[in-house]
Amino acid sequence: QVQLVESGGGLVQPGGSLRLSCRASGRDINDIWRLGWYRQAPGKQREFVARITTGDTKTYADSVKGRFTISRDSAKSVVYLQMNSLEPEDTAVYYCNLYPSSEPSWGQGTRVTVSS
Repeated sequence: QVQLVESGGGLVQPGGSLRLSCRASGRDINDIWRLGWYRQAPGKQREFVARITTGDTKTYADSVKGRFTISRDSAKSVVYLQMNSLEPEDTAVYYCNLYPSSEPSWGQGTRVTVSS
């Protein structure tokens, strides 16, 4: 079973940027047909943020469209989530997982806090 590890979260002011990274063990991340980023804000359900396919097709939630970019560095076997123009509403723990998600593949996530 593939295990996914997220990194890159932190505290950022509104309007700022962060880049999250997702790495896999147990399977080459470049072989995962569809990989997604998800997030869970305090007191809310986990929600879809963005996904990317092996063919580089990208899909975004309406709430992040135009601000977030998902990308893949095949040479480094990393999937990124570039987050720009961050808003307090983006505060959440961010996870990567297969798309559709696989319960055993949830990692610890990386926390993003957008606050002044």
